[in-house]
Amino acid sequence: MRVLLTGGAGFIGSHVADALAAGGDEPVLLDALLPQAHSGPVPPWAERYEVVVGDVSDPTVVAGLLRGVDAVCHQAAVVGHGLDPSDAPLYAFNNDYGTAVLLAAMHEAGVRKLVLASSMVVYGEGRYRCPTHDVVRAAPRKQESIDNGDYEPPCPYCGAALEPLLVPETAPLDPRSTYAASKLAQEHYAAAWARQTGGSVWALRYHNVYGPRMPRDTPYAGVASLFRSSLENGQAPTVLEDGRQRRDFVHVTDVARANVLALHAETDTLTPLNICSGEPRTVGDLAVELALACDGPTPRVVGGARSADVRHVVADPAEATRLLGFTALTSFATGVKAFATDPLR
Repeated sequence: MRVLLTGGAGFIGSHVADALAAGGDEPVLLDALLPQAHSGPVPPWAERYEVVVGDVSDPTVVAGLLRGVDAVCHQAAVVGHGLDPSDAPLYAFNNDYGTAVLLAAMHEAGVRKLVLASSMVVYGEGRYRCPTHDVVRAAPRKQESIDNGDYEPPCPYCGAALEPLLVPETAPLDPRSTYAASKLAQEHYAAAWARQTGGSVWALRYHNVYGPRMPRDTPYAGVASLFRSSLENGQAPTVLEDGRQRRDFVHVTDVARANVLALHAETDTLTPLNICSGEPRTVGDLAVELALACDGPTPRVVGGARSADVRHVVADPAEATRLLGFTALTSFATGVKAFATDPLR
């Protein structure tokens, strides 16, 4: 299979390229080398592939690369929490307009198979159960509560403490940041394209991906990379809130394998899947384990929270196992220990 891989020189995309090539497929890489994810030219791990330095928002470039392609794996995006609402145009242009250009070009070229890199951020807060009202949709946390060290979202009906649950793909979608809004827009564009063309889309909702080749020292980097940079500078990782916010940290090699499985599987219209480890941990766990692996200082828990941050979002991995046969192979302990010395971008 010949696959156009957008964002192919980046963190996740380059691992997808490796996994495709290892299975006998032919990846063709397109990457704009945006400074939010790259600190220089094409990185060494991508040099063995056909790499076109160009933008997915350029219809001429994309149309040329789609000739002879069997499927598209769309990883190109500006990711992460970012700076503030002033970077909304950056997200909208690269993530949403770029996706629209790609889908239009796929229609013209007759390419009908897409694997889309989506994100768990489309859910907003995770799934919760109230002892009285059963499963409820948590309201956004109030800044006053966060300032007082009360980080858990209460029941919107009675104010009771909530029990966090695993989030299925059928959960309501409630993006709470600019990045999250752009990822949900990508899903909507792809779903409309699939209905109009008879195409198929796997929307892989990545949870907190970490591993070698992560971008570093940028507001668009993930929390694992930020912790690692602090430790390399001899500083304690700074943990917001109380460190007990729950996430699912999934290794990038597992994410790459999920993409390959999706490229070789059939689906109708758009099918979303949680791509996660199934091993919920706290942000504090990550900071502590990484500090130990780096032989660095003990993390500092400082309270507070970034605007639009959610408390808990942990996925149910069952559908990815049922539909793709995907189960993560890299444990949290093994992955974090390796991440202490993994090469970063």
